[in-house]
Amino acid sequence: MSFFESLIGFCLLTWLSVISAAETHYNETQVSDSVYKTESTVYEMIEKFNFPRGILPEGANRYVLHEDNRFEVYLDGDCKFNVQGGYTLHYSKKVSGIVGFGSLTQLRGVSVKIIFLWLPINEVNRGDGNLDFYVGPISASFPLSNFEECPQCGRGVDCPKLLSDS
Repeated sequence: MSFFESLIGFCLLTWLSVISAAETHYNETQVSDSVYKTESTVYEMIEKFNFPRGILPEGANRYVLHEDNRFEVYLDGDCKFNVQGGYTLHYSKKVSGIVGFGSLTQLRGVSVKIIFLWLPINEVNRGDGNLDFYVGPISASFPLSNFEECPQCGRGVDCPKLLSDS
């Protein structure tokens, strides 16, 4: 075997090793950014983070929860309903953010109508017996009892029941 053939063979082997290593790194990156299995309902998932199921309207039919606690919740469609204090809430078809035990941050897809302006709710925290909703630095607190049932878009409240609830 000539020096030239050996050099080409070495370069080819090195190139294949680099490609293999790049594919392995790509696959590991994909796995590290994978999602938790979503075997529970979206309402069960939110309860695991110490939120009442009524924080989401009826029609939340699926979700994705990433390992870093980023989430996406998908509703049947956009949803508006009135809440205590004369406010109207709007949930987009897709709601996203970061969930922690008793906290929702970097929230996207939820807004509140105050007077005639729609303002984004960017954070929700669970306090002692309350949920605190933040629009920028301004917050409003509501008792947890207001969130025992899921709001229906324009029709009152009712949450999907678990089999164990029957």
